[in-house]
Amino acid sequence: LVFLFQDDYIPYPRIEEVLERGGPYPQVILPEFGGYWIEDPEAPPSSVEGRGREEVGEEEEERQEEGIPPGDYGYRLDEFNEAARAYRKHFLGREHLNFSCPASSVGNLLLSVRHETEKEHEYLHVIIRSRMKSIYHRLSLAELPDIPSVPELAKLLCDEAAGLRFSPILYPKASQLIVNYDEHEVNNTFKFGVIYQRFGQVSEEELFRNNEETPAFTEFLQLLGDTVDLQDFKGFRGGLDVSHGQTGSQSVYTVHREQEIMFHVSTKLPFTEGDAQQLQRKRHIGNDIVAVVFQEEATPFVPDMIASNFLHAFILVQVEELCSKNTSYKVSVTAREDVPPFGPPLPNPAVFKKGPEFREFLLTKLINAELACYKSDRFARLEVETHWTAVCCFLKAHKHLDAADRCVFPSACSSVCAASVTVSRLIIIKSLLLFTFVHVMFLWPCLSLLPALF
Repeated sequence: LVFLFQDDYIPYPRIEEVLERGGPYPQVILPEFGGYWIEDPEAPPSSVEGRGREEVGEEEEERQEEGIPPGDYGYRLDEFNEAARAYRKHFLGREHLNFSCPASSVGNLLLSVRHETEKEHEYLHVIIRSRMKSIYHRLSLAELPDIPSVPELAKLLCDEAAGLRFSPILYPKASQLIVNYDEHEVNNTFKFGVIYQRFGQVSEEELFRNNEETPAFTEFLQLLGDTVDLQDFKGFRGGLDVSHGQTGSQSVYTVHREQEIMFHVSTKLPFTEGDAQQLQRKRHIGNDIVAVVFQEEATPFVPDMIASNFLHAFILVQVEELCSKNTSYKVSVTAREDVPPFGPPLPNPAVFKKGPEFREFLLTKLINAELACYKSDRFARLEVETHWTAVCCFLKAHKHLDAADRCVFPSACSSVCAASVTVSRLIIIKSLLLFTFVHVMFLWPCLSLLPALF
């Protein structure tokens, strides 16, 4: 292995050097010492970005079942964590069992299991929640040698969960607690920065000093969403002041596939005379995770131009043939090295005609960018801590509530808490209930004749 220290490293050219050489200019350049990647439109889509026809077909069926209207141009909105929505989708309101395993060697665990018969095939829906993450899987019973016990199910999804003892969760309202826990990380609101960059601007001070909204920039903001008055605004405010006007009087807002988006537009945030850093503007945009940089002329942008611990991805939009019937937008994407690729992939060439398809692409790309940034080292560590706290809080609440349940259901607790609790009991109980129901329905007409016999 060869280690390159900063003194030995051949840096990328500085933005000032690129400008001195003259055009044509790249839309985005890497910082001197790297740390970012730039999406290549000529590269084949990765497994994260691309999808096959079968997957598209399955997704379209799901969208039709859920009543989602068409018109997304095939651009897929990524799911941050499938397990976060699985309980509501596959368990809530249906027969299933929940189990807990507190203070195991891998931390607190929560497990949910549901038996399902579909087209003469039997499946088990299983969710296991650990300190690190939640995992959802649908298992086919035909592929398993025997009906697994709960500990065996846990081991199938998490190798570290072998040989653990699980206790059933008997609290009647546990399902609502669990769905609230699972969806604590489901985010239906997003805030993105929008920065206007003039030709030759090379610092954040220059970017945040821009006050004028040119016709081309105004046209682009109209494509992003609606300009709304912040005073008494009732939708998602994205940290903006809607009572006292301290963050400006207007902003840009939209709803995209049931996701609320508030844009922090640099030119609409308060401008402070004499403040070189324009902290009022940087306070909001510097705390966003993803930002759009609008370029009215061909000029290079460097992703570390804005000093921020939060900004992890930028989408560059450069207008061509502005304010005309042929207006189009050239797009580039850059993100920190530890941010995984995200779709939809850029076409080749990465140029879009102004219209609804470009809007669909851009908003989908922005949301997917933020979801991908959550997987970076910084945000992944924060997510583990949040996940761990949520698991502990749930089990603490369950421990308190379950104590009351044991007083109400003492016999149930002693029988169900046996060491070898198996999923087969769930299947047997369902069969017995069905058997009883059928026989009662069959005998009921006969029972109604009994009074006539006496």
